[in-house]
Amino acid sequence: AGSFQDAGVIQCAYNLNFPLHVVPASSAQCPAWSAFSVSSPAVVLETAEDRPEAVVVRLYEAHGSTVVAWLQTSLPVKEAMLCDLLERPAAQGRLLLEQQGVRLSFTPFRVLSILLVLRQ
Repeated sequence: AGSFQDAGVIQCAYNLNFPLHVVPASSAQCPAWSAFSVSSPAVVLETAEDRPEAVVVRLYEAHGSTVVAWLQTSLPVKEAMLCDLLERPAAQGRLLLEQQGVRLSFTPFRVLSILLVLRQ
């Protein structure tokens, strides 16, 4: 019912096409953990790729809206910067690391690639 945004179509499509896989593990309880979170349901974190001493995160705006979202991570990030689709840092792409994470601005369907340099 309602719009595709209200119905959660994008999340349901990801759940269908990329289901969780269960793997055997010890019976010890482990706390819930996530490397990343995004503050807006309109923004999808599509991929995170390991690089030596860094991670490249690619996100996109999926609802056709203009939105500001916060990318948060539990990783030890020392620097964040915008990069192009070939993962080269943008000239004026340095992003502030704030308490809430990294503030990102999206226009409709915009794709952003973020290079997160990690502390050693």
